[in-house]
Amino acid sequence: MAERRMFSKVICESDLFCDMPLSAQALYFHLSLNADDDGFLGNARKIRAMIGASEDDLKLLIAKNFLIPYHSGVIVVKHWRQNNYLRNDRHKATIYQDELSMLEIKANGVYELKDNCSIPENNQSYTVGIPNDYQMETQYSKGKLSKDKFSRDKTICTEPETSASVPAAVIELILNDKSLYPITQQDINGWIEIYPSVNILQELRKIKGWLDSNPTKRKTSRGIKRFINSWLSREQDKGGTKVYGEKNNEIESTSSVKLW
Repeated sequence: MAERRMFSKVICESDLFCDMPLSAQALYFHLSLNADDDGFLGNARKIRAMIGASEDDLKLLIAKNFLIPYHSGVIVVKHWRQNNYLRNDRHKATIYQDELSMLEIKANGVYELKDNCSIPENNQSYTVGIPNDYQMETQYSKGKLSKDKFSRDKTICTEPETSASVPAAVIELILNDKSLYPITQQDINGWIEIYPSVNILQELRKIKGWLDSNPTKRKTSRGIKRFINSWLSREQDKGGTKVYGEKNNEIESTSSVKLW
């Protein structure tokens, strides 16, 4: 395996990458450093524990499509061939040939699972099935060691609970890269205070419809909140939607019902 790795600025300076926590970004770099010459590795959770990253960091990299997980517990770096190039005489083929055979390489060098392979939906959270060596880890909590619960089944499965560190989205807005930007109840509560005359949820629905209908005018993850504030500010200046009433606005502000 080569001792040096490269990283593409197109990937690592994208809004999608830079919007992740620094711990998730660091985990991506360390996983890439330890991957084999085809971008595969079978000890992702061990590396995560070594650098002090969280399980949520690993899940986030998968959810954001920077990593592709397999039922066997192996993980591959999706943009590996955009980041790295090795001459044939220096390339050492991966030992994970079964997993490699499930991939196709797009014209831009990105790995994609073949059509006959099952892939998870982007808007769900997943636990990666890691080999038994890494299924049991411990953490020091409330003065004693407690064991984390990991899935015994080496499959990709949905999480039964939403992580407390990742608030649930009330509505999601599509961005210019076709990813979804989550709007949380905390965001909505903040806008209700700033724009008291505006029906925040109704305006967010309008924004969602506008973005769906105007793909060339969609915003980046860095610019979407500025766009929302400008939209809501205009509604406030026009007098808002007073017919909606403060009482209903308060009710919707505490609602966690998803809109899709």
